[in-house]
Amino acid sequence: MKPLVDIARFLVGALFIFSGFIKLNDPLGFSYKLQEYFAPEVLNLEFLSPYALLISIILVIVEVVLGIALLIGYRKKITLWLLLAMIVFFTFLTFYSAYFNKVTDCGCFGDAIPLVPWESFIKDLILLVFILFLLVFQKHIQPIFKNNIIQNSIVFLSFAACMCFGYYVLMHLPWLDFRAYKEGSNIAENMEIPEGAPEAVFDYHWKFNINGKEKIVTTSGGYPQVDGEFIGYETELVQEGYTPPVHDFTIEKGDQNFTTTFLEKENLIVIVAYNIDKTEREGYYNIKKVTEEAIRKGYTVIGLTSSSPSVHEAFVRDYKLPFDFYYTDETTLKTIVRASPGIVSMNKATILQKLHYNDAEDLILNSLPTAKPDLNFNLKFQLDSIAVLDQKYRKLMQVPEGPERKALGESMGLDYADYSGDLWKRQIALDTSNLKKIESILKKGIYPGKSLVGTPTNTAAWSVIQHSNKIPEYLDLMKKAGKAGELPFALVAMMEDRYLMGEGKHQIYGSQGMTYNNGTPFIWPIENPEEVNKRREEAGFTTTVEVYAKSLFGEDFEYKNITLEEAEALRLASIKDHE
Repeated sequence: MKPLVDIARFLVGALFIFSGFIKLNDPLGFSYKLQEYFAPEVLNLEFLSPYALLISIILVIVEVVLGIALLIGYRKKITLWLLLAMIVFFTFLTFYSAYFNKVTDCGCFGDAIPLVPWESFIKDLILLVFILFLLVFQKHIQPIFKNNIIQNSIVFLSFAACMCFGYYVLMHLPWLDFRAYKEGSNIAENMEIPEGAPEAVFDYHWKFNINGKEKIVTTSGGYPQVDGEFIGYETELVQEGYTPPVHDFTIEKGDQNFTTTFLEKENLIVIVAYNIDKTEREGYYNIKKVTEEAIRKGYTVIGLTSSSPSVHEAFVRDYKLPFDFYYTDETTLKTIVRASPGIVSMNKATILQKLHYNDAEDLILNSLPTAKPDLNFNLKFQLDSIAVLDQKYRKLMQVPEGPERKALGESMGLDYADYSGDLWKRQIALDTSNLKKIESILKKGIYPGKSLVGTPTNTAAWSVIQHSNKIPEYLDLMKKAGKAGELPFALVAMMEDRYLMGEGKHQIYGSQGMTYNNGTPFIWPIENPEEVNKRREEAGFTTTVEVYAKSLFGEDFEYKNITLEEAEALRLASIKDHE
């Protein structure tokens, strides 16, 4: 009997050590799994969710220490009873998951060996039998070391080593990464479905009322030809199809999907914060420092979060972060990196580095041809704030009063008093304040362009001047910036056209249209109109003046060039009609 006991003892001890170590390597991952069990729709123990990490650490350390204690024969009676209690607990969880199909992966071996619930339950049943067998024949379990001091030391050192290892991986990242987002993996390739891969097969159970009786007709998908009243249908998975390692990764902002855009991008740094409300705020000192350095060296930096725009936009402003957040599913973000914030360095979808915020200084950054060593982030943040205020009420005035404006105002985080009333008067007050700040910058004779503040911040000063009466004073500076590539030249062209129109002269690029007092709309007269589209293309406009005019005044509008006299006559006519 002793040989059988020794075999069972070794198998149980080794399995507990292996299982515990895999989870200790990734205690955050195990805590996420426990939170799934604690959810209302599973065990309804949501009050334990805040303590999931602490519970996970305690469980996995106990698991490892008990496995070691069994192997060396340390206090066999209490060790076996604790092992029994633990396996009964795990057996219950896996049975509950399997029977009710609540949690699809028990997390017994972390991401190293994913098991479906029934596989986990069978594994736990076998372990339960082994542990009961050891309890019955525990007299055959003899300690490896007769000296109690040695045994106590081994158990204590095992406990201390587990504590140190657990602390290390929490303060950095898992030592071993078994996930589809590990370093060296390519996200785009992991999303592909191989040619010929098996597809999921479903049975469709159609319910009909035929002559007062309910009848179910099963097909593989097509609607059955049945003479009767259709009631409804249910689907049943008959055969699972191939699921790629990465199947839920998207990058979105508003209504746009940027997944392909960023997966194709070279030299991309991604900051992951799965939930802004739960992110470690002390980590953003390191994040801010390293992302500023990355941008100066020519890298593209974005953030990924599952939080709403109102939350992450306010967070970016408060912490003066030099990047914007995009939306990605929370579970996916938790899988990508076990830190919040975490850092992921990528090149064309291949993960080069993953770092905890504590290790931000270890991020490898090369100076790229796109480097911007002169970027002034303090000036950038100042201009970004001005740009928000420049558009604050203009954005609201573009939608009619009522539910539309209310929805937009609330989405901007404004109170009712702030998105109702005389919005134009409030915008003028903001414009006056913004103009003073911008003039204090422009008086130095240097335009805050792409090299100094990056894009799109390089348009902030232009926007404020465009909305002021200071165009004549700063137009030459804008032209100089446009020619140097510091400011999109199309914006300079728009400013020049506005200036010329204000002077009662012909515009050059056809960017200015007019509607006096809701009168007849028209494009302000253009110099050499037969060449305007060529000039527009050279300036960076993407449409002809004819198409542009329709975008201003509607599809029914037909552009025709008019004289300055005709433009003045239209203005006077509209004033007369208004009177």
